[in-house]
Amino acid sequence: MFARVPSEVSLDWIYFPPFFFTVLFGFIGALAIARLLNWTGLSRFFWHPGLAFVALWVLTTSLLGLFVIPP
Repeated sequence: MFARVPSEVSLDWIYFPPFFFTVLFGFIGALAIARLLNWTGLSRFFWHPGLAFVALWVLTTSLLGLFVIPP
């Protein structure tokens, strides 16, 4: 009925919390979106590109955490 969320992910002898992978994949997704925005020229509409990237990172991490990798 309910999917069991692992409390930690083991890679050999190193243990990671699931939220680590959520943040990591959120960063990779934000990096991909930022590159796409730079490639299309839409990034010129952002006042501060660094803050826009952090906002994209938070947004993609939140969406991944909500729908793909629950913490």
